[in-house]
Amino acid sequence: MEKLYLRLLENNKTWVKEQLDLDPAYFEKLSKGQSPEYLWIGCSDSRVPANQITGTEPGEVFVHRNIANMVVHSDMNMLSVLSYAVEVLKVKHIIVCGHYGCGGVIAAMKNQQFGLIDNWLRHIKDVYRYHHKELDAIEDENERARRFVEVNVQEQVHDLGKTSIVQNAWKRNQPLHIHGWVYDINDGLINDLKVTFTCTKDLHKVYHLD
Repeated sequence: MEKLYLRLLENNKTWVKEQLDLDPAYFEKLSKGQSPEYLWIGCSDSRVPANQITGTEPGEVFVHRNIANMVVHSDMNMLSVLSYAVEVLKVKHIIVCGHYGCGGVIAAMKNQQFGLIDNWLRHIKDVYRYHHKELDAIEDENERARRFVEVNVQEQVHDLGKTSIVQNAWKRNQPLHIHGWVYDINDGLINDLKVTFTCTKDLHKVYHLD
């Protein structure tokens, strides 16, 4: 059991060989830097790997992941990633991608204590409170959870737009689009929620920063 992790090292060697067989200069080119056009804010769930499900290569997507793909205004980890992606890498698209069957979202629907993670789940519960009339009206628990995943993504798109990092980029006329997607583990397809922010005007005026 304790040697299972060694399989990962062997897999790495196999992968390196495969890449070099296809392109002997693959790692040399990759080591020269990155210029991704996308920032992916996704869930930490091991079944939702950004590159694989979007068919992108290393160097194409800058990735931040946490439980339930949250954009929390006090999360310095997320804000640091966002700042670097927008201000240094100059990404053109930020994608918040949730997924149906998200454990964090499902846990936030319950009244059970889970431990330290309760502090994180509270942010997700806030989203439920904002949309409780719509969600409570959905009798089927699975369908309610699916809709909760969707509205959670929509709220995180809004929360990205509220940040000074994003608004300052828009003030600089930096091309930056924020999108909300949901990945369906059951069939592998991504559902574009058609919620896209491209400028400060897409936000309620109370969130506009001078």
